[in-house]
Amino acid sequence: MSKFFNLFQIIIHLWQYRDLIMQLTRQEVISRYKGSFIGLGWAVIHPLLMLSVYTYVFSILFAARWHQEPGDFNTPFVLILFIGLITFQLFSEVINAAPSLVLNHVNYVKKVVFPLEILIIIKCLGTLINALFSLSAFILVFLMLMQFLHWTILLLPIVWLPMIFFTLGCGYFVSSLGVFIRDLNSSVSILTTMLLFMTPVFYSNHAVPEKFRFFYQINPIAIFINNSRRVVLWGLLPDWPIFFLGLICSILIFVLGFVFFMKSKKGFADVM
Repeated sequence: MSKFFNLFQIIIHLWQYRDLIMQLTRQEVISRYKGSFIGLGWAVIHPLLMLSVYTYVFSILFAARWHQEPGDFNTPFVLILFIGLITFQLFSEVINAAPSLVLNHVNYVKKVVFPLEILIIIKCLGTLINALFSLSAFILVFLMLMQFLHWTILLLPIVWLPMIFFTLGCGYFVSSLGVFIRDLNSSVSILTTMLLFMTPVFYSNHAVPEKFRFFYQINPIAIFINNSRRVVLWGLLPDWPIFFLGLICSILIFVLGFVFFMKSKKGFADVM
C-alpha cells in the first residue's frame, strides 16, 4: 500500500480504469434526469429557474448589496451569489453523497475485481458535469446583464483544480467512514449546511468582523470561491500564492484520503 503515497502512482492506478469511469459517469449523469420529459434539458433549466428565484429574493425582497471588492464596480449581487453557489455545490454534493456511496453499491463490494476507489471519482465527475451546465446558464445570464465576458474566465478550470483534489480527498475519507459509522450520513448533511453559512457565499469577506475574519481566510472552500469570483466576475488573475498553497494542501488531502480508503476497504465486506 505504500506505493500509493505517490500522487502520480495514484493517478496511474486510477487511469487504468478510465473506460469504466467514463461509462459509469455517463450513466450517473443520464440517470439523474432519466424518465423526465425534458431529460438533460433540466440541467440548464434548473439553474436558470434557481437564478430567477435568487434574483427575486435577494435583489428585490432583501435588496441585498455586496461589499466592494477589487475590480467590482457594478456586478449584480445575484451573479456574485450564483457563482459562489455553483462552486460550493461542487463540493457539497459530492460530500453529502459520500457517506452512503459504498453502501449503495453493496453488489460491487462483493466483487473482488471491482475497484471501489473509482466510485468517488464517478460521483465527482458527474457533479462536475452538472456544475458545467449550471455554469453555462450563468454565462448566458452574465452576457445578458453585462454584455461582455472577462478573458480570465478561461482560468476557471485551473482555479477549480485544487477544489477537485480537496473534494476527492474528503470524499474518500467520508465514504470510507460511512461504511463503519452509519449515522455519518445525517451528520455530514448538517455540517455541509453549516459550512454553507460559514463560507462567504451570501456575503463577502469584508462583511465579516475583523476578529472572525481569520477563520474565513483559512476556510479552503472560501479560498476556492474567492478565486472563482476573481476570474469569472472581476477579470482578475487568481491569488497565485493562495492558489498554490491550496493546491499543495488539496493534493496532500487527496493522497491521504485515497490511502485511507484503500486500507479501509479491506474491511467493507465484513460490516455489510
